[in-house]
Amino acid sequence: MDSRPLVSIVTPSYNQAAYLETAMRSVLEQDYPNIEYLVADGGSTDGSAEIIQKYAGRLAWWVSEKDQGQADGANKGFRRARGEIVGWLNSDDVYNPGAVVGAVAAFQVNPQAGMVFSDVDSLDGSGQLINIMRFGPRKLEDLMAFKIISQPGVFMRRSLLEQVGYLDLNYHLLLDHHLWLRMTLHAPLVYVPGARWSAARFHAAAKNVAQAGAFGSEAYRLAEWLGSAPEYQELMNQNRKKVWAGAHRLNAFYLLDGGQPGAALKAYWKAFWQYPATALPDWYRILYALLSPLGLGGIRRAYLRWRAARMQREGD
Repeated sequence: MDSRPLVSIVTPSYNQAAYLETAMRSVLEQDYPNIEYLVADGGSTDGSAEIIQKYAGRLAWWVSEKDQGQADGANKGFRRARGEIVGWLNSDDVYNPGAVVGAVAAFQVNPQAGMVFSDVDSLDGSGQLINIMRFGPRKLEDLMAFKIISQPGVFMRRSLLEQVGYLDLNYHLLLDHHLWLRMTLHAPLVYVPGARWSAARFHAAAKNVAQAGAFGSEAYRLAEWLGSAPEYQELMNQNRKKVWAGAHRLNAFYLLDGGQPGAALKAYWKAFWQYPATALPDWYRILYALLSPLGLGGIRRAYLRWRAARMQREGD
């Protein structure tokens, strides 16, 4: 019997047949010997169930049935997970080779950690590297100020996940961030510098693209929740302006990506008014929002091509 801790990986999915098999294979081909894999499909109609069935013999559990969305699907897997460590990989993302080995090692070096996380690659719809999301260490007050980390780069202790009660079905876009806030209240979040355990895919149907304009409303709802939840009051009293500035900055970020530069500028101004240091790191995005009405789309396209080429070189 393998003495290494069991790691449970959960994949919620709905109509992602174009990417699902790649995601599943990235889990099944990990070089860690003690993994259980659980897949919760929300009743897809695009052939996803047939893809899952192809690998059914290598899965600990799977289902294809109507659910209440991503959080509900993920929770179905979380509740069935038996591993000491749990990973959550959406069906359009992938684990890089060695991800699970790296996460287990991080927990062994940091036994106090409730979560460990790494930097994360960004892929386009065809799987090409377009960016590397680099994060750095995070504390609870950083998460409260909406310093986001990327969900596929996170691994969790199952005991802590159970303690906080899994994902809240009332959140659809920042459901992961809400979970991190609740977990980090009870145990440290540990960043592993230099590691890139996973890749998040950015494509036209992805929530971070298709629903970019809606992220701000959830950020504001989270900020209001932080202001009313007693367990966060001490930190909230110390960081209230940073929290709201972070919510405005997050709103601006997604509004700009969603093609609404005017609305993004208004949100950036609100962030600057609350806490200038929060908005200033996005100066280049603010500049682009100011210039975009002048029809500089060609410059942006050239910049994106250059950035994609540079990221590809870094990834080789």
